[in-house]
Amino acid sequence: MMKSIVLTMGMLACLCTAMAQELYVNTEPASNMATKSLGIRVENQGYFKPEFKNRSTLELMYGVNKNLMVHGTAYLSNFYQNQQRFEGVSAYAKYRFYSVDTVQRHFRMAAFAKIASIKNPIPNQEIALEGDNTGIQGGLVATQLLHKLALSGSVSYLRALENRGGYQPGTSNSIAYTLSAGYLLFPKQYTSYEQTNINLYAELLGKTNPGKGQHYLDIAPAVQFIFNSVFRVDLSYRTPLTNRMVRNTQNMYLVRLEYNIFNL
Repeated sequence: MMKSIVLTMGMLACLCTAMAQELYVNTEPASNMATKSLGIRVENQGYFKPEFKNRSTLELMYGVNKNLMVHGTAYLSNFYQNQQRFEGVSAYAKYRFYSVDTVQRHFRMAAFAKIASIKNPIPNQEIALEGDNTGIQGGLVATQLLHKLALSGSVSYLRALENRGGYQPGTSNSIAYTLSAGYLLFPKQYTSYEQTNINLYAELLGKTNPGKGQHYLDIAPAVQFIFNSVFRVDLSYRTPLTNRMVRNTQNMYLVRLEYNIFNL
């Protein structure tokens, strides 16, 4: 029994170490979490100027099988009120449909979809399903792992719908695109699942509203710590490279804690 437990933990650790640099902070890779595993995320994002505003989220993630994973998220913020208020929920699903795997290298592609139901006014030009807009999103993501470096890119279409409360969106359609790079900085050589993983990330996050001349492109550096192969801490800050869009997401910090339970 003990030998089986040790072997299982070792396999999980190898998996986390091999793919840790794909656990992007601001985007999702084409790879999925382990089958029958549950991830629990608590996250806070916000900005300090012209006044301090922040949003907290609780997210549950589940690996249905090696090709399919699902997320459910609840949002709470003071972006539109003077106090923290429940805003709504979203659901996300990702299906990996292509994979070429070799030793310490792989290429994967996945399709994803998201739906959100939010009760907020809509003063912004950005369509954001993370607490701001009711709507739907669909897209494709591709990820290439090259030993300690992982590269990923995505493109998606967003459609804003009427927010609960009768709030009409000023913008109905948007295109989102991302480019992410992750590098496994530590450990240099794997010896135990108890080793702390340290990953560095640089991510480009952009959106454009077709026909309106509204667009932005942000850069979001991040650092990530993974403890005992199950507990994750993410720290990130995104800032505009170019911005012609009214939105909440510019100049935002991100702090996230995540705990994973395997073999449910």
